Amino acid sequence: MDDRRTVKVSKYLAKHLRHQPERIGLTLDDRGWVEIDTLLDAAAAHGFRLTRAELDHVVAVNDKQRFAVEGTRIRASQGHTVEVDLGLSPATPPPYLYHGTVARNLEAIRTEGLRAMNRHAVHLSPDRETATRVGARRGRPVVLSVDAGAMHRDGHVFHVSDNGVWLTEAVPPRYLRFPGPH
Repeated sequence: MDDRRTVKVSKYLAKHLRHQPERIGLTLDDRGWVEIDTLLDAAAAHGFRLTRAELDHVVAVNDKQRFAVEGTRIRASQGHTVEVDLGLSPATPPPYLYHGTVARNLEAIRTEGLRAMNRHAVHLSPDRETATRVGARRGRPVVLSVDAGAMHRDGHVFHVSDNGVWLTEAVPPRYLRFPGPH
């Protein structure tokens, strides 16, 4: 499968497993799972034909491991805007986590902190490199350090998704470290 097709299938899966399953007639279960055959049939019925081999390829090569397959079912690992319970247990974060963004968002972040916006949680990366890649999707990346250890000690709850993304409800400004002059 060529790279363009891989990206196209990945974006299609993300759209319908994270944000708009109803658009192609899918119903996710409470944990976000759907039968793979049901997904393939729904996609085909809505003009997007993909094979099980293509789906398996996208799941296997996705650098962020956005999707999980369990037996005959598939789900997005995190990032949903539809209501799902991923069943993740609370976890103790490392001392620092990271968030990639762009400069135009910094003023609001300094005032309001990091908010989930239309997602169910704020997404944090375990390292600067990953956060840099995340921020670069929107322009020139800026990486913020999050004092996750202090947040956890202060009672904030963290979860870690199956693909290593750290999730928390919000990050108040006092736990953020901004690069460069303040």
